[in-house]
Amino acid sequence: MNLLVTGAAGFIGSNFTRYWVNEHPDDSVVALDLLTYAGNEPSLDDIRSKITFVQGDIGDGPKMETLLEEHSIDIVVNFAAESHNSLAIVNPTLFFQTNVMGTQALLEACRRVGVQRFHHVSTCEVYGDLDLNDPGSFNESSPYRPQTPYNASKAGGDHAVRAYHETYGVPITITNCSNNFGAYQFPEKVIPLFTTRAINDVELPLYKTTANKREWLHVDDHCRAIDLVLANGQVGETYNVGSGVEKSILEIADVILDELDKPESLKTIVPDRPSHDRRYLLDSSKLRNKLGWEPQVDFDSGVRETIQWYVNNRQWWEPLVDRAPIVEESWA
Repeated sequence: MNLLVTGAAGFIGSNFTRYWVNEHPDDSVVALDLLTYAGNEPSLDDIRSKITFVQGDIGDGPKMETLLEEHSIDIVVNFAAESHNSLAIVNPTLFFQTNVMGTQALLEACRRVGVQRFHHVSTCEVYGDLDLNDPGSFNESSPYRPQTPYNASKAGGDHAVRAYHETYGVPITITNCSNNFGAYQFPEKVIPLFTTRAINDVELPLYKTTANKREWLHVDDHCRAIDLVLANGQVGETYNVGSGVEKSILEIADVILDELDKPESLKTIVPDRPSHDRRYLLDSSKLRNKLGWEPQVDFDSGVRETIQWYVNNRQWWEPLVDRAPIVEESWA
């Protein structure tokens, strides 16, 4: 089988590409990435001999059409996206261009060429947020109520994917995942941000609403879920991918400081960013019951292993720190 992975030099994309070539060594994998500030080609260094890397933009429809034809692509897995909520607040146009129009251009190329599956990777954040004490969760039928530019741009991309299935018969599946963690995550996101700063004895910027929660999923469990959906998922369906494990920003800071034996005094409170969502929690029973998926990585051991990965891989993350375009302490 011939697979195209877009956003392959990003965090989840690079982990999925590595997962796929190891689990499906007979498949041919084309790894596509535009290499914007968060795309990091060295994240693929250990598997370069097993993939074909192409630098390119999913929004370039003619190039995508040619790429699909030249490599006889059977399956497209679309991770390509702008994904940082804070950057979306200061540059929303970039997010709508990539996450909506870029997705549409890629879909159109897939429609013209014909692919066996277009799998789109989305987020829990399209559903909006929950009250901190809400006993419920989001399932695949929950209404979309995005509250930030990033969330809205991902919701728009999801709608385009469904429209191409309903109107043109493009064989699609969608997964909406909770917050991922693991190795190779760009150091603007909270776990690597706090970890790399704590390693260097720099203050950790906690938003004022320290009780806000996120559901945490190890990236390897996410990759296994997508593999299952590609193999056994029903075309046209959406599957939520969540662990059920929730942690507040304060709890995240505490486990990082504990693992690195750093003082609590490194925690500092900064103003909330605008439209800061309170809580996300996914109901992933559809994926579990219909496809037999279960998370395999325990949060506590997984996050501590992740922290140690950053301790042992300074050469990977140190060049990236100054590339992050947002200073989280600067919100006013």
